[in-house]
Amino acid sequence: MKRFALIGAAGYIAPRHMRAIADTGNTLVAATDPHDSVGILDSFSPHADYFKEFERFDRHIEKLRRKGEGHKVDYISICSPNYLHDAHIRFALRNDAEAICEKPIVLNPWNLDALKELEEETGKGINNILQLRLHPSIIELKNEFAGSKKKHEIDLSYITTRGNWYLYSWKGSLEKSGGLTTNIGVHFFDMLIWIFGSVQKSELHINDDKKQAGYLELENARVRWYLSIDREDLPEQAVKEGKPTFRSITVDGREVEFSGGFTDLHTQSYQRILEGEGFSIEEARACIQTVYDIRHADVQEGTLLHPFTERYMESK
Repeated sequence: MKRFALIGAAGYIAPRHMRAIADTGNTLVAATDPHDSVGILDSFSPHADYFKEFERFDRHIEKLRRKGEGHKVDYISICSPNYLHDAHIRFALRNDAEAICEKPIVLNPWNLDALKELEEETGKGINNILQLRLHPSIIELKNEFAGSKKKHEIDLSYITTRGNWYLYSWKGSLEKSGGLTTNIGVHFFDMLIWIFGSVQKSELHINDDKKQAGYLELENARVRWYLSIDREDLPEQAVKEGKPTFRSITVDGREVEFSGGFTDLHTQSYQRILEGEGFSIEEARACIQTVYDIRHADVQEGTLLHPFTERYMESK
């Protein structure tokens, strides 16, 4: 049984990590979050120590480390805001623990180089949650196109509606979240690069607070992408069905069905990590570089526009 600590226990994604720790037969011994709405701990780890102040959490983890094997924390799971990931990964490794970090692992590509050096210095590893690589439909897609040299035509659409709070939280801050492409799109870009190869060209067509869109040319694909948190972007059918989220990937006009199968992907991720097969920081480099480049790009006119982008342009 491995001993875990968790940073960011009050966040949206934290319960998936708590469940993964429990489902893999391990124990969460400590958690921290500046917001004390952490009653979810009762469902998974009611005996875990909770700290509202990070400084007290830091002291507690260090005391456990000094007690040695059987007391020290083996893994630290990081579910904090994006801009704190780098610092919290460093905290984990300095405390002789492996790090498990939510996407995006960092905001800037050069941070990966410094973290690799820290891995070598401490002998501890950094694992990134890239759960779409474990989705059965995505694995099937990768196997289908393995070895293909054709340029496939892909449309990526992801609309996940958010209220006014979003833009007033850290998620609405470009400096803290990295913007929409980084916060809600990075794992989609990782998945597409993983299947269709490296980025050869990138264009940004829309760059608003609630929506971004553009074009990526990969080695074996032309990708028109559209990301939005705006309810007005939901297709009519989704609105009729009362669905707040719409995700779609088409390849050469064929819809890739992956709406289900998400419930246990974090548990699968943890199983792989515990077996020494987690996704390393080097495997995350391409998607981190891609969203960084998009974040710093200027909006330009393009010829290969996503259908939602065309609709948006016509409405202006």
